[in-house]
Amino acid sequence: MGFAPTSLRMEGAETVLAQGLSAITAGETAIDLSGLQQFDSAAVAALLAWQRAAAKAGTALRVVHPPAGIASLAKLYGVEHLLPR
Repeated sequence: MGFAPTSLRMEGAETVLAQGLSAITAGETAIDLSGLQQFDSAAVAALLAWQRAAAKAGTALRVVHPPAGIASLAKLYGVEHLLPR
């Protein structure tokens, strides 16, 4: 698994989002969040954008080892059903 961000917060989110999109364009089908130590609502937005990019590329995206807090944020925003699993 190639793409594994360690931080995904508003500050710096644009860079991490672009890195994830590049990984998906290069054929990555899974994002490993086991090392994600810092995140905020930008993580939810990035996951949704990455999922859309994967779908556009005709593939499914898997999120591996997501922190529980991301699911909590997604639920708070009412988008938990949209996140890749």
